[in-house]
Amino acid sequence: MASTVQIEESWKEVLQDEFEKPYFQHIRTFLTKEKQNGKVIYPPGSLIFNAFNITPFNNVKVVILGQDPYHGPRQAMGLSFSVPQDVNPPPSLKNIFKEIHNDLGILPPDHGDLTHWAKQGVFLLNAMLTVEKGKAGSHQRIGWQSFTDAVIKALSDHRDGIVFLLWGRFAQSKAPLIDQLKHHVLQSAHPSPLAGNRFFNNQHFSRTNELLLGQGQTPIDWNLIN
Repeated sequence: MASTVQIEESWKEVLQDEFEKPYFQHIRTFLTKEKQNGKVIYPPGSLIFNAFNITPFNNVKVVILGQDPYHGPRQAMGLSFSVPQDVNPPPSLKNIFKEIHNDLGILPPDHGDLTHWAKQGVFLLNAMLTVEKGKAGSHQRIGWQSFTDAVIKALSDHRDGIVFLLWGRFAQSKAPLIDQLKHHVLQSAHPSPLAGNRFFNNQHFSRTNELLLGQGQTPIDWNLIN
């Protein structure tokens, strides 16, 4: 079954066993039936594993963990918090850009496409990889969390020195999956306006680059203005 999953080769090798498990077969069956019943699922099938395809396993330097994809038309693109170039950045993403400006003096871009980060090794992972149109959290219990928990565990077990950014209670609930003797975990409130702007001044972007530099790695260029 793994051979039919369209995902970058290094991830396919690491996650081979997961694709063979009953829960993953359930995910596939569920999504197929939902589409047959006329449900609109985001992101499009070709983008479900977009984060994996842009950021190979051995290239991951930073993980930004989201909850589930955006559930509005044309928003979800398989990268946590990211939207396509021609879609207005949602409030949480605007707050991320404000914090980058506060932290590093980088001006906010006029778009919300984070592909530039992903290509540098920022793994933009959502805990759920699909969602039904207009229904936030609708695929929270179909098996995706078993898969993405295995993804986080694989990174923790087989890599070293990754910086994990866990924003909000949901993301922070994944901290036990990470070996904090091998990796760096930075936690703060969620960037959503619902968090009362407690996200601001966490300095996660400068701190991430300091941690990477301390390991002899290239820092992330957070600037998205062409």
